[in-house]
Amino acid sequence: MSDLTLNSPRKRTKPDWLKIKIPLGETYAEVKKIVQTHKLHTICEDGKCPNMAECWGAGTATFMILGNVCTRSCSFCAVATGRPNEYDLDEPKRVAEAIRLMKVKHAVITSVNRDELKDKGAGVWAATIREVKLQNPGVTMETLIPDFKAQWDLLEMVVNEKPEVISHNMETVERLYRLVRPQAKYERSLEQIRRTKALGARTKSGIMLGLGETPDEVAKAMDDLLANGCDVLTLGQYLQPTKMHLEVAEYITPEQFAFYKILGEEKGFKIVESGPMVRSSYHAEKHI
Repeated sequence: MSDLTLNSPRKRTKPDWLKIKIPLGETYAEVKKIVQTHKLHTICEDGKCPNMAECWGAGTATFMILGNVCTRSCSFCAVATGRPNEYDLDEPKRVAEAIRLMKVKHAVITSVNRDELKDKGAGVWAATIREVKLQNPGVTMETLIPDFKAQWDLLEMVVNEKPEVISHNMETVERLYRLVRPQAKYERSLEQIRRTKALGARTKSGIMLGLGETPDEVAKAMDDLLANGCDVLTLGQYLQPTKMHLEVAEYITPEQFAFYKILGEEKGFKIVESGPMVRSSYHAEKHI
């Protein structure tokens, strides 16, 4: 088992290659204004993404639907955990309008888990995809979706709306699942990817590194993903969002990330994004 613990006394100095840019510029300010005016949530802010300055400065953002409180308590995630409020049925229209105002060509949407809902939020997901297409003809879309607690008819409801890419993150290797994602299951996530691929969608997943995994475990996770039909893989450095979350076990070097990129491509992924600052939506427009 892993020796990672919460609030561990171990300290590690963040390397220079993980320095984050300070948000600046008119485009960044405009994106922030649109998000606030439309009362929307983004994983950029709620998830404390290190690429927020770069993405918002370029006029893009990853929208988070179904509120900003998650019913799960993953030990790596900065999004708040608890009992969510009722969801807003007008949210799909506001998301679509914000995407139109930002003039983005490729939209990325994710959500919190809403395990307390009968449909796990799938209805709002489907409505959001439809509304984005209605208000933004020609805009392509990536949807980073939850596992819907293995209710596969709900997955099919979302896939049938035909976003160009459907992503579901594994987040970590099999051995660390109970530590990192205590309310998720490794095999269930793989099955979701397999079922998504069987429905004809382009599939994508992401893994965080630096949680105590070994290179052999990363290679096995790649093999498992490929065996279940995953097309695109992202690999990035885990960063501890607060002192209440898992501490970083290791800062993976850029050279090791480059090795994983080559390994993934040689194994058969169509696209591999691998680097310390890579996140799920990194270069998402290239993954269609």
